[in-house]
Amino acid sequence: MRSLLRTLDRATLRDIALVCVADALVGASFGAISVSGGLPLWLPIAMSVLVFAGGAQFAAVGVVLSGGGALAAVATGLVLNARLLPFGFTVADVLDGPRWRRLLGAQLMTDESVAFALLQPDRRRRRAAFWLCGVALFVVWNAAVVVGAAAGGLIGDTDALGLDAAFPAVLLALVLPSLTDRRTRAAALAGAVVAVAATPYLPAGLPVLLALLGLLLAGRGPAAEVPAERGPAVAEPAGPSPAPAAEGVH
Repeated sequence: MRSLLRTLDRATLRDIALVCVADALVGASFGAISVSGGLPLWLPIAMSVLVFAGGAQFAAVGVVLSGGGALAAVATGLVLNARLLPFGFTVADVLDGPRWRRLLGAQLMTDESVAFALLQPDRRRRRAAFWLCGVALFVVWNAAVVVGAAAGGLIGDTDALGLDAAFPAVLLALVLPSLTDRRTRAAALAGAVVAVAATPYLPAGLPVLLALLGLLLAGRGPAAEVPAERGPAVAEPAGPSPAPAAEGVH
């Protein structure tokens, strides 16, 4: 762990620490809501250790607490975690080594650990960022869930603290970065309409899965706009062309 700390710059270490603080708050909310909703204390703790995927955990527990079955909860979590498959290909170069290490790396793969790894300029730093972020988040998340679950048993009514809003807030935060694309927005809106319309008629959990019909719109829509043709090009003056303006990165 000490070698990982020395490999990364101070700004990256600070950002990882801030992400851990934010995830600790979400993890505590997850534990508190799960237990106060009627689930046994061990369930959110075991789920956090074995699943370790905040969005999937929130979605699965939300389905169960709203009256849905176990199969619907598992299916909802699997749908949310499907994004981790391409993530694995993206960071395959930092997960080399023996099989046990690759399996451990797959368990620690999250949006945050992959994002920090991809921001690094070389393989050595990518590996350090992935493992440091993954291990830190795993420890912080599980500790926060334990604290939240214990507090949830004492609080009783988490709605009074507004923790019930954590489910939709976390899920909304997960999808917001993707809504900058027009087709994605159309697919998300269509899925939301389908889910809301189906809610009165289907068991809890199934409307969320039915919302996947909105993905049919993701492959449709107007093609990318092609710039209109202009008149004949104006001859440029002789001599070296001016250097293009540098484009920003994000």
